[in-house]
Amino acid sequence: MRALIAAAIGLAVAFALVLTITAMGSPAGETSPKPLLTTVPSHP
Repeated sequence: MRALIAAAIGLAVAFALVLTITAMGSPAGETSPKPLLTTVPSHP
């Protein structure tokens, strides 16, 4: 029974943490217009 209560409390804390992070929203900022290069461009 203690394990079940501990699991329920853990789930409630995790759910509250997710709701808090979601309520805060995404951080303000801008994305770069330049694409990210994942490989080194080859020069002929």
